[in-house]
Amino acid sequence: MPLTKLQFRPGINKETTSYSNEGGWFDMDKVRFRYGFPEKVGGWEKTSSTYFLGTCRALHPWVSLAGDRFIGVGTHLKYYINEGGAYQDVTPIRLTTSAGDVTFNASANTLSASVAIGDTSLALTSSSGFPSAGVIKINSEIIRYASISGNSLLGLERGFDSTTEAAHSSSAAVTCATLTVTDTAHGCENNDFVTFSGTATLGDQITANVLNQEYQISSIVSDNSYLIEAREVASLNSVTTPDGYDPTYVFATTSDSGNGGSSVVGAYQINTGLDTTLGGSGWGAGTWARGTWGSGASISTAVDSLRIWSHDNFGEDLLINVRDGGIYYWDKSANAGVTFGRAVELSSLGGANTTPTIAKKVLVSDRDRHIIAFGCDSEDNIGTQDPLLIRFSSQESLTDWASTATNTAGDLRIGSGSEIVTAVETRQQVLVFTDVSLHAMQFLGPPFTFGINTLSENITIAGPLAAIAIEDNVFWMGAEEFYVYGGAVQRLPCSVRDYVFSDINSDQIEKVTASTNTAFSEIWWFYPSSSSTENDRYVVYNYEQQIWYYGTLARTCWLDRGVETFPIAASTDHALYYHELGTDDGSTIPASGITAFIESSQMDIGDGDQFVFLRRLIPDMTFRDSTNQTPQATMTLKARNYPGGAYLQTNSKTVEKTASVPVEQFTDQVNVRLRGRSFAFKIETTDTGIAWRLGSPRVEIQSDGMR
Repeated sequence: MPLTKLQFRPGINKETTSYSNEGGWFDMDKVRFRYGFPEKVGGWEKTSSTYFLGTCRALHPWVSLAGDRFIGVGTHLKYYINEGGAYQDVTPIRLTTSAGDVTFNASANTLSASVAIGDTSLALTSSSGFPSAGVIKINSEIIRYASISGNSLLGLERGFDSTTEAAHSSSAAVTCATLTVTDTAHGCENNDFVTFSGTATLGDQITANVLNQEYQISSIVSDNSYLIEAREVASLNSVTTPDGYDPTYVFATTSDSGNGGSSVVGAYQINTGLDTTLGGSGWGAGTWARGTWGSGASISTAVDSLRIWSHDNFGEDLLINVRDGGIYYWDKSANAGVTFGRAVELSSLGGANTTPTIAKKVLVSDRDRHIIAFGCDSEDNIGTQDPLLIRFSSQESLTDWASTATNTAGDLRIGSGSEIVTAVETRQQVLVFTDVSLHAMQFLGPPFTFGINTLSENITIAGPLAAIAIEDNVFWMGAEEFYVYGGAVQRLPCSVRDYVFSDINSDQIEKVTASTNTAFSEIWWFYPSSSSTENDRYVVYNYEQQIWYYGTLARTCWLDRGVETFPIAASTDHALYYHELGTDDGSTIPASGITAFIESSQMDIGDGDQFVFLRRLIPDMTFRDSTNQTPQATMTLKARNYPGGAYLQTNSKTVEKTASVPVEQFTDQVNVRLRGRSFAFKIETTDTGIAWRLGSPRVEIQSDGMR
């Protein structure tokens, strides 16, 4: 009875049917290929026990002159600098009020419910004095409500803040934690942040210490007022959890009748952004290729799009830019010590000369030390954005942007497309992407400083984060293709193209983020599937083996190893994770096992009407690097009679490691009993502490006739 070796082509092929892909792999999750053989990916662990606010879509590492290691972390709510696992908030301040401009109103009349509380509404004796939305307390239960209609509070979230839902009598006391803040022309938006100082107590529970701290604005009432929710005294980092901002509320009484006094000062951070793209907004608003060929797309279709930061270090200092917003500077030497100061507008620095105030992206050219702003305002029209303009500072200067005969400052303008989408620096040049074209920007030296030439006018790009450089090659995801530039623009042949683009949320395509994992010669793209509004899947191109594979993992940003020993990725639970570390999922306590599997396409085991028996499986694998004392994997053989039929018989067997010395030993053989025309092979692990790599298993096949 012959033993047949199971050897499969590396990579995944989803462009054909499973039956026509005989000899290849067809489905997988959290598995990669090394030297042509599949193995489970490495695990991940949290970098620290602290969290950040917002969804992170930008990470940037650098090292100070003193050897301090920093990571810039840009979210849709804030910008942090992470040092040693601690998040230092350096979000710029856009406005600081004069003393007395800000007043408070607790409006916390103690009222009574006229009827028992329902699941979604609560009727009050009177709603007079209650804010339009907020947080209330009935005895021991905390409830958030969304609006008021008449004397009823609507849109209730019951049992809020870990309190227990309970039935309440009609005389139950109702108090409110929400404060109305009045500040003429505050310029705030929902979810903005403000820090108060100089306040006096409102009279009882709302003390000066309660007010003199940072708050997130819960709702905008008008141009002159907004709502906050009084909370216990604590640093904002201490009330940042995997679920976001989670304070402990303080509830006013009727004695809290003051307004905070005449010395209140409010320091407002720059407006927060969106963590999702609204329909019909963003650089790709409207139908792809709208209008005639070569015609400019109307940027008036853009409304609100994703908050994306760009950043680069200027020496040991940091430049940061909010896409379609301001450019800011964080000075390491001015922020030494435990307390980190805020980043400030670049244009506010001493000696600033026609510095750009708005841009789509900023980077520092490493070869020649120019700061380059893409899609920025022009020298003679500061404050008005030109989405195709590129400006660069004088060499080695933060502040000298006025182009003169005695410096190297200047500008360039791209002539195709409607706006610059992103720019990626390689060792030799900077590649600039518009929505329809690709350009190379190169340092020429005086008198022109930089030159730019068109590489292609027939490309697409998924979004500002979708391109990544590997030395002089740049890989990116387009609207329906994958591309590479290495001297010429080429479409990458992709064996999972249809699988990816038929199940991607095109409304959230700006969230696609490209990353490298150079230890394994991999380019990763994280993207949102059609059933998700956030990145929940990934597709990988292994440029050494020139193969593709994919899986599921919720990551919004990824940073390759370099400054840190391991790659770092941002998750949707507001934490950073070291990857390729250990074998398990460190997002849970204790760590949980990673479900990793790979399944082959069907293989014929008989021609025409010929049936055969599968009698025996001889495993071939290694559990090297496993920490589990008895690691095991499940190997499954599945047989069926027709390409479109169901698998009629399935045998799953456990393969277990039995010894490590003198050589690794594991289950030597397993008996199976399967009959059919074709079969598929699958290996899967779910337990903790398991690492594995598959070799070439064998199966014993016996001819069994025609029926």
